[in-house]
Amino acid sequence: MLRLSEVKLPLDHAESDLEAAVRSHLAQIGVKGDGLVKFTVFRRAHDARKRDDIKLTYIIDIEVTDEAAAIKRMQRKPNWSVTPDMAYHFVARAPEGGPKLRPVVIGLGPCGLLAGLILAQMGFRPIILERGKEVRERTKDTFGLWRKNVLNPESNVQFGEGGAGTFSDGKLYSQIKDPKHYGRKVLEEFVRAGAPEDILYKARPHIGTFRLVSMVEKMRAEMLELGAEIRFETRVDDIDIDNGHVRGLKLSNGDYLACDHVILAVGHSARDTFHMLHDRGVFMEAKPFSLGFRIEHPQGLINRSRFGKFAGNKLLGAADYKVVHHASNGRAVYSFCMCPGGTVVAAASEPGRLVTNGMSQYYRAERNANAGIVVGITPDEDFPGGPLAGIAFQRKWEERAFELGGSDYRAPGQLVGDFIAGRASTALGSVEPSYKPGVTPTDLSTSLPDYVIDAIREALPELDKKIAGFAMHDAVLTGVETRTSSPLRIRRNRDDCQSINVRGLYPAGEGAGYAGGIYSAAIDGIEVAEAVALHITNGQ
Repeated sequence: MLRLSEVKLPLDHAESDLEAAVRSHLAQIGVKGDGLVKFTVFRRAHDARKRDDIKLTYIIDIEVTDEAAAIKRMQRKPNWSVTPDMAYHFVARAPEGGPKLRPVVIGLGPCGLLAGLILAQMGFRPIILERGKEVRERTKDTFGLWRKNVLNPESNVQFGEGGAGTFSDGKLYSQIKDPKHYGRKVLEEFVRAGAPEDILYKARPHIGTFRLVSMVEKMRAEMLELGAEIRFETRVDDIDIDNGHVRGLKLSNGDYLACDHVILAVGHSARDTFHMLHDRGVFMEAKPFSLGFRIEHPQGLINRSRFGKFAGNKLLGAADYKVVHHASNGRAVYSFCMCPGGTVVAAASEPGRLVTNGMSQYYRAERNANAGIVVGITPDEDFPGGPLAGIAFQRKWEERAFELGGSDYRAPGQLVGDFIAGRASTALGSVEPSYKPGVTPTDLSTSLPDYVIDAIREALPELDKKIAGFAMHDAVLTGVETRTSSPLRIRRNRDDCQSINVRGLYPAGEGAGYAGGIYSAAIDGIEVAEAVALHITNGQ
């Protein structure tokens, strides 16, 4: 098929206008009206750079009767290309009778979920270990924190079936390179599991938390039907390494699991696991991450600022944003994980420590927009001390936030106007914060390092120049956002995805430092699963 890019039409165009545009472009490469067989929308986005003239932009896949002739005529024509083959092809099949030792996946977040599914679809019958509970049960525990201020350290926003991505916006886009089109496989599997079909063509697709819950259950059911084994409430407490090769795992229930191919997909908050791996000599290194707050505005304010007179248009939905400011102290301040029409959520996984995150449902219909407003930090400059220093640094500020909030999982908060002016907030204003169990008005200036506070304080008025109302007095900052990404990387070889010093161990996903969100973590899960499958079939 042929691919036509950059087809722009008015926001209120008729369906027939799209076909007319396709036929017009085909005419320019000599394809007459009867030469069009069919066309499908591969991607739809909107261009809102001109608020008074917002356009829908399309990428179209087109089938014609004489494709060879059309390809010759479209050479050097702008916006034309040949549609790449995005169909997924399995790289291997399990040997008859299966491998002597079944492959193991640790963690059932987006990375582990796709790794386990791909291995199961190839016939390898993986064993999947998840320290948390099944998704419905962990949802109850998560609500226990949000509604009753009770934290279960093994079952919460971070731990349990579906991983941290289950309680998020369900964003399914990334800027990573994906030359093998693994992302298409991810989207197609999600649609098969019940995701809306529009994620296949929307430029910035998302699913929403509640839909993710049922999808995860359906994907689990498929893995079990294909012979996988899933053990919930089973934490890996130790790893048996002999002569530089994985030989087995010691589990929290006292069992020993012999294995020689282990995918490590534990997520960015499995701090006890990181400590254990470090103690066993698995090579890891500190990496940059970011610290900051969640910021909330009325969603209507963001819609009007981004879309002008088109605010509220159903095709546009709730507006998002992406902003950055380079502060005078050399720090980059930027928006992170923006959740239109969503809520700020309690994301703690350790007692006495407080963490925030954001999430949205599919319709993004809540009253507030929220995003992380965060500052990049680096190991050498900000938390020297080895691979685990970033964990200690995160914990320090999470403990401070817990104290400022009242030591009961309420979060410390401050009005943006008060934060800029450098005075404590004593009451909230017109923007009602969405964080549960609740927000304690306070002074956030001691909740994070001075250089982070100074950079954000400088950035907010500057960002107001880009998004009118961004620095409105009653907007709310809620602290703290510490887990933007893993504070470390477990190094792996580029060619075979194995740890650089432990054979049979495959660090994967966000926790190992190779992804940043649902989509990229799921893609990484496919890549690593393929590496395991090839090693097993080649007798490695």
